[in-house]
Amino acid sequence: MKKVYFLGLIVFLSACGVEKDSKEVVQTSLEIHKPENAPTKVLNVGFLAINGVYNSELMAPYDIFQHTIFHTDPGMKTFIVSPTLEPIVTFEGITVTPHYSFENVPEIDVLVVPSAEHNMDSDLEDEVLISFVKEKGAKAQFVMSLCDGAFILAQAGLLDNVKCTTFPSDIAKMRKRFPDLDIYEDVSFVHDGKAITSSGGAKSYDPALYLVEYLYGKQKAKGVAKGLVIDWKVGEIKSILP
Repeated sequence: MKKVYFLGLIVFLSACGVEKDSKEVVQTSLEIHKPENAPTKVLNVGFLAINGVYNSELMAPYDIFQHTIFHTDPGMKTFIVSPTLEPIVTFEGITVTPHYSFENVPEIDVLVVPSAEHNMDSDLEDEVLISFVKEKGAKAQFVMSLCDGAFILAQAGLLDNVKCTTFPSDIAKMRKRFPDLDIYEDVSFVHDGKAITSSGGAKSYDPALYLVEYLYGKQKAKGVAKGLVIDWKVGEIKSILP
C-alpha cells in the first residue's frame, strides 16, 4: 500500500464500496502547478471518436478546451479525429462528423480518448486503432482518457509505470486485464507524467478544467468554468496529482 497524503480539504465522500485490496489514495491540493512557462502556441487537442463513443465523455472535455480561446491567447484548437471521415454515431444516437481521419490528422499536442461502447473488448483488438493511439500518444504532450478510454491507453502502452484510474465499476476488469498497472479508485482523476485518466461520466469536466489550470493558471480555469456555470475549486476534487 502506498503512503497516503491528504493535502487540502476533502469535501466529497464516495458512496462506492471499496475492495479489500484497493488503493484508497486521495490527494488534493488548494494550489496546483503555477504555469511559469505557459504554452506559447496554440495547442492542438485531438478527440478520438469512434462508433459507440459516449456523449458525456466526448463533449464535456471538448466544451472545456474549446472555450479556452475566449480566455487565453493562445488557447486550444479542438477537433475530432476518427478512423475515416465517415460520420460516426454515439452510444446515445447522435451523429458526429469527424474533422479529420487517421490519414490526414495534424499534429496532436493533447490526445483525448473518450470512452466508447467496446473499449473493454473488441476495440482492444483493433490494431489500426491501437497503433494510432500509440503513435500519436507517444508524441503528444499529454494524453487524457475519460472512463473506459483508459483501457485504450493501457493497450497502447501509454499507462505503463504511471498511476491511473477508470470508470468506478470497471476498475476490477482493468486490474484483471492489466495486472501490472497502478490503478486507483475513489478519485475523479489521476495525473501522472503526461497521462491524465478520469472516472468519466459527469466527472469528465474535472480533468479538463484541471489541465486548463495546470497549463494556463487558476484565473483562466475559473473563467472557463464560469462560462459553463461550473463552480471550479480544484482543492475540493478528489484526485491524485503529481
